[in-house]
Amino acid sequence: MGRSRRTLPEELLLLALDPTTGTTAQPQSLDLGLAGAQLVELALAGRIAPDGDRIAVVMPRPTGDPTLDSALELLRRRGSPVRAVHWIGGPRLGLRQTYLSHLERCGMVHAVEGQMCGVLPTTRYQATDTAISREIRARLDSAIRTGVPPDPRTAALAALAHAVGLGKHLYPGNEGRSSRSRLRDLIRHDPMGGLVAHAVMDVQNGVAAQPRRGQGVPAQPRGGMARAAAH
Repeated sequence: MGRSRRTLPEELLLLALDPTTGTTAQPQSLDLGLAGAQLVELALAGRIAPDGDRIAVVMPRPTGDPTLDSALELLRRRGSPVRAVHWIGGPRLGLRQTYLSHLERCGMVHAVEGQMCGVLPTTRYQATDTAISREIRARLDSAIRTGVPPDPRTAALAALAHAVGLGKHLYPGNEGRSSRSRLRDLIRHDPMGGLVAHAVMDVQNGVAAQPRRGQGVPAQPRGGMARAAAH
């Protein structure tokens, strides 16, 4: 995997980055989304594949991306397919900061140091090239507006954005209601993205310990979190 293409975790984080405040929207669920985005990116790279509601390593060869390869190695060490919901719900301390630091090293964001209440040190992140964020957003907007089935990468990004609750950040207010609904509907266009997005929502809904019935892409999860994300 070369570095000419941005990875899904990078794109998801750039989508979540507020250009005004320099903070990330939905910080708690975003870590879950980044872990899920790693799985989808590894699947797109042919390293893992879904096995029902589990994830199996099919090619352990490194991708060349250190953060993705760390996740791939952890999956390989499991020795057997792991449920997506268990993987995403595992400890993910610092994953968001890891990717923010990575984006800074790549020159896509820069850190702005400050203070809260004149005492507590804070760090905000500003995009150095807003054209990149606009291009990512334009892909989602086009898929929502045209209704044309998007490519798997864009479909997965839409599914993850919905799963972590970015819909209300990207399409706020009553005027954004229909766009949030269509963002949610894009989840059906990529099986791996759908599986991972549902796993992210299940972790948030606290149903990670309950196996789903049937195989393939899971049904719509229980609980209010998924419904609330669309409104």
